[in-house]
Amino acid sequence: MDGVGVTTAVTPLQAAELEEAARFWWLKLVTGACWLLLSVIVFRFDYDSVSAISVLFGVVMLAAAATEALNVFTSHGWWRLGYGLLAVTFVVLGIVAFVHPGGTFAALAGVMSFYFIFKGGMTIAVSIGMFHGTYFQWVPLLIGLAEVLLGFWAAGYFGHRAILLVVWVGAIALTRAITDVFEAFAIKRVHEA
Repeated sequence: MDGVGVTTAVTPLQAAELEEAARFWWLKLVTGACWLLLSVIVFRFDYDSVSAISVLFGVVMLAAAATEALNVFTSHGWWRLGYGLLAVTFVVLGIVAFVHPGGTFAALAGVMSFYFIFKGGMTIAVSIGMFHGTYFQWVPLLIGLAEVLLGFWAAGYFGHRAILLVVWVGAIALTRAITDVFEAFAIKRVHEA
């Protein structure tokens, strides 16, 4: 039984894998800091064309895919499959953004909506499935809900304003930063226990 009252059955092999992965908790902290820096950079620049924002979104998607690929190696069981599928999804979204950089506002907003809905869903699943009633569960859960709501907003709002695309890309980086920092400290807590 863990400190929250949830019984967990972990084999010695799984415990060794978890301990090995938890040693690198600081990698999530570093990626969180990088995402935070990227969000500041995104919000500071003025992107006035949809094609420039599309290229920026493609870069962010490839970075997100790399982060999710890192999660494949620091997780176990079905979570590896989930992170792997998310990484593949982000690579596909990045390629779509690069292939059609001169697309319309509606097309790029549609691609961004897929990102927010997939990532928000995974963030909600991770927060419910991994943190069992700790305060680490609530912030990622709220961020996941916000991502899903942003996804539906991006899918349905066609105000044709490029600044919204920049805000959505910045929101992607900012939510990734917050999620990675919280996950880093949750992993550190597991490592210390």
